[in-house]
Amino acid sequence: MKKKNYGYILLPLFLSLGIIGGLFIGRYSSEQRLSPGEEKLRTVLGMIQEQYVDPINIDSLINESIPDLLASLDPHSAYIPAESLTIANDDLEGSFGGIGVAFQVLNDTVTVVEVITGGPAEKVGILPGDLILEANGKKLTGEKISSEEVFKTLRGKEGTQVKTLVKRRSAKTPLTFDIVRGQIPSNSVDAAYMLTDDTGYVKVSKFARTTYSEFYTALTRLQTEGAKKYIVDLRGNSGGFMDQAIYMANEFLPAGRGIVFTKGRIAENQTVATSDGTGQFQNVPLTVITNEFSASASEIFAGAIQDNDRGLVIGRRTFGKGLVQNQLSLPDSSAVRLTVARYYTPSGRCIQKEYKRGKDGKYEMDIADRYTHGEFYSRDSIKLDKSKLFRTVNGREVYGGGGIMPDVFVPEDTTGYTSYYLDAVNKGLINTFAQYMADTYRPMMKDKSVESMMRILPRDNTLLQNFVSYAANKGLPARWYYINQSRSLLLNQIKGVIARDLVGYEGLIKILNQEDKTVSEALRLLEQGQSPVNIKPSKKR
Repeated sequence: MKKKNYGYILLPLFLSLGIIGGLFIGRYSSEQRLSPGEEKLRTVLGMIQEQYVDPINIDSLINESIPDLLASLDPHSAYIPAESLTIANDDLEGSFGGIGVAFQVLNDTVTVVEVITGGPAEKVGILPGDLILEANGKKLTGEKISSEEVFKTLRGKEGTQVKTLVKRRSAKTPLTFDIVRGQIPSNSVDAAYMLTDDTGYVKVSKFARTTYSEFYTALTRLQTEGAKKYIVDLRGNSGGFMDQAIYMANEFLPAGRGIVFTKGRIAENQTVATSDGTGQFQNVPLTVITNEFSASASEIFAGAIQDNDRGLVIGRRTFGKGLVQNQLSLPDSSAVRLTVARYYTPSGRCIQKEYKRGKDGKYEMDIADRYTHGEFYSRDSIKLDKSKLFRTVNGREVYGGGGIMPDVFVPEDTTGYTSYYLDAVNKGLINTFAQYMADTYRPMMKDKSVESMMRILPRDNTLLQNFVSYAANKGLPARWYYINQSRSLLLNQIKGVIARDLVGYEGLIKILNQEDKTVSEALRLLEQGQSPVNIKPSKKR
């Protein structure tokens, strides 16, 4: 990547600061005196407008510099141009057309941070962490690439095709995916089903406007099906609307318990959320599953459950986003998402991970650094800040300063990972083979259920042999030593993707959960009656 010349952008940054300062000064008092710094910036702006060698569009100059200005404050403040505002809000407000990914432009490259479940990109095998280098021949890297440009390139008329060139960490060469644009589903509860006769499982993928309503409906339906215990899965949930997490936590807490509070510079950003005692699930056993991609509102929910000793948090340390943004409109219908407060869990923890003002790159690399340092595989690799010690309502030790640490650590499961399996994933062969199988067996389905699907699919040996032959015809040679090592993983994922296409996304989750060690651990602890009060520390791994 080409290194930015930060000296070059200082002038537009200062200029935009002066303009924004002027706007807010005008808002509060037209007669208020400007500070010497503001006067200087306005003077510089006037000089550029009147004397610069080439004609300059001052509005364009300001629009180009505001994003860098906001990025210099913290990692989550951002500028949204007027033409991009609707697109930027769509993923939380409702359904929309496109390829179905959420992304950030990091280090001059488009990084996929979330693949919308059930969307076109997910169906062809795009994964979180993928770098989109090109789309329909248009280069999407370099200093000048903007989120607005990416949106324009990836979104378009439903049914049209986007040919993407993708760089993936586990692949030696870039990968090509043909994605057909489609309507992106906006549901935030991906799965809600009975894991056992008395345990309900609910997976929440984001916190949108309708999340609490979907979540409550799922809980009550499972209750009628016999659920007396619940697992709430927040893995990969990057957050959204804070109020939805508060409503969800309220369902499980007795009256008067803290859920979250925020601290900002002005009174309207000082808030306290407390449970009101109306929750319908205050006494049910509960576990919450998290990982390193559980962020923001996910951390509010998990933190409230953990700090109140209401249930066990299981999995891996969460992302660590404790900054609150408000979306503020500007006169030209653009908007600023400005960090206005920090949120704190009931014990007083701010779980925002460390960052420095400006773009030093370390914040964006935090998850990769965790992987490199072995945190995904060993709790001992996590360095807790002992100076940020807090206690739950029952006196258990918890720590601030970098995400929610689970009560029970479960390492990432890489059982079955071989070069053959990784090649199959990176080439998208599991997805394309599963789609072929789904089309073949769809006419035989008696009803839309996983059980019906499993009755008509070939036996495991035949299914695996069919896949290996298919993959060989697509250029992936059969290497049975590695195939046998990956057998269980390959079969589980093939069946899961077939279920997604024949049954729906919940079918995929049901199949994958059968081999999911974190879900198995959550279920085991629930069946043993383990709680935050009596849980024993996780064994070292």
